[in-house]
Amino acid sequence: MTTTTNPINMNEQGIAIQGYDPISYFADNPVAGNPQITSTYDGATYYFISEENKAQFETTPEQYIPQYGGFCAVAVSEGKLVPVNPETYKVTNGKLYLFYNGEQGNTKPQWEADETTLRNNADAHWEKGDLTPA
Repeated sequence: MTTTTNPINMNEQGIAIQGYDPISYFADNPVAGNPQITSTYDGATYYFISEENKAQFETTPEQYIPQYGGFCAVAVSEGKLVPVNPETYKVTNGKLYLFYNGEQGNTKPQWEADETTLRNNADAHWEKGDLTPA
């Protein structure tokens, strides 16, 4: 098991992705998981819609957890930690990216307009750990 030095976007109970099943994103159908079917990885608890999804996750969790601790990918590219709308996402090259989508707009189109640059910036901020809550 790896341990991150960066924060994970989770609620007070330690639930990541607002309870959404991480496997469901890779079927292009994000859905809330069942609180009775859980797995903990890197200090965060993930919910799943089935025991099969839980088993798949537990085989290689780092393949399914969202990038940047589940914070908004665009915000991380700017050195900020911003919560997300779990239904605003993109899977690129087998990696899950989540985005803010709320009163101040939707950041996913910004990501898609220059994904390579923003991903490189986000990766650099994440690696350095120089992130501040927005």
